[in-house]
Amino acid sequence: MTKLLTKALEEVRKLPSDTQDEIALTMLHLASRDEPAEPIDPAHLADVLESLAQAKRRQFASDSEVEAAFRRFSA
Repeated sequence: MTKLLTKALEEVRKLPSDTQDEIALTMLHLASRDEPAEPIDPAHLADVLESLAQAKRRQFASDSEVEAAFRRFSA
């Protein structure tokens, strides 16, 4: 397991169990090689491509930005 994945799992352990399950399901879906990729809605394609470009440049959200995003979804 990579150091980055280990760090991510350490952070996920701090989250509520239902949130951990959602993340686990997402990870399993992403790791599955048996399922085809979900199609991207053309209205979202530009955002997806920009996100991939940011990841390639290693421009990731800060811990506080991630926490704020999770708070928005759990409200």
